[in-house]
Amino acid sequence: MSVTAAGLLVGCGEKGTESDGSGTGSGGASSPALVITAIPDEKVSDQEARFQALKAYLSEKLDIKVEFSISKDYAASVQRFANGEVHMAWFGGFTGVQARDRVKTARAIAQGDLDPQFKSYFIANASTGLPRSEEFPADAIKDLTFTFGSPSSTSGRLMPEYFIKQSTGKSAEEFFSKEVQFQKSGGHVATAEAVQAGSVQVGAINFKTYDSMVAEGKLDPEKAPIIWVTPDYADYNLTVHGDLDKHFGEGFIDKLQKVLVECEDKEVLKAFNRDKLIPAKNEDFAGIEAVAKELGLMR
Repeated sequence: MSVTAAGLLVGCGEKGTESDGSGTGSGGASSPALVITAIPDEKVSDQEARFQALKAYLSEKLDIKVEFSISKDYAASVQRFANGEVHMAWFGGFTGVQARDRVKTARAIAQGDLDPQFKSYFIANASTGLPRSEEFPADAIKDLTFTFGSPSSTSGRLMPEYFIKQSTGKSAEEFFSKEVQFQKSGGHVATAEAVQAGSVQVGAINFKTYDSMVAEGKLDPEKAPIIWVTPDYADYNLTVHGDLDKHFGEGFIDKLQKVLVECEDKEVLKAFNRDKLIPAKNEDFAGIEAVAKELGLMR
């Protein structure tokens, strides 16, 4: 049963370069630039190249200057959004909730087509011999080494932690006999690589990253097989400051949302690892906020 069905889950960085693609904006040098960031859910070093196509697309469609600004970790992306250093961010469910809590007028405007029904995989090094299980394999993994992803990751920490507690009645720290680890850089890719290499026996990972790494030949599913799949929950989103209309003109946020959800450019969508973007609203992530508060990760 999905968490949604259970009624719980409803639906300091480095400055990047200014877009010089197919839309330089008509306002001249004094025109404001739309500054974007993203949680580094994969390798930080890949972020600038990953979002180049999005910069060019938005610059062309909106006729404005666009910059991508790298955030070194999940917490930095939230802090920089709260400080007003960036106007829009590609957040996970948890970081999006944190950012909108800090900036009360902020709005989630888009999400991936898969994000209303996202999930995490628990994966294990093949040497453990663990089979795939329909139920959370508590007895099989409690004495193994385990890693989350980033401490602020929705799919790599928040929801896996929640499902561990739901299944065992204990926090991850209480449940595992060995100290729980975190992958504080490299995101979900680091989790996959650590489990495949055997430096940790079990890990929790974003299902899209795992599937993509397997498809691209970067991860061997025989060496790091899936042993459990979580129920569904809401996850990634594009969140903007609510006052963008004041800076870019009346109706700008609605126009921005429209060009995002109408985007069919595969290179642009590749930045999000999604086939399509769909509209989102703050209420879609109310369940994520409830989980974060239940786990004591948010007040």
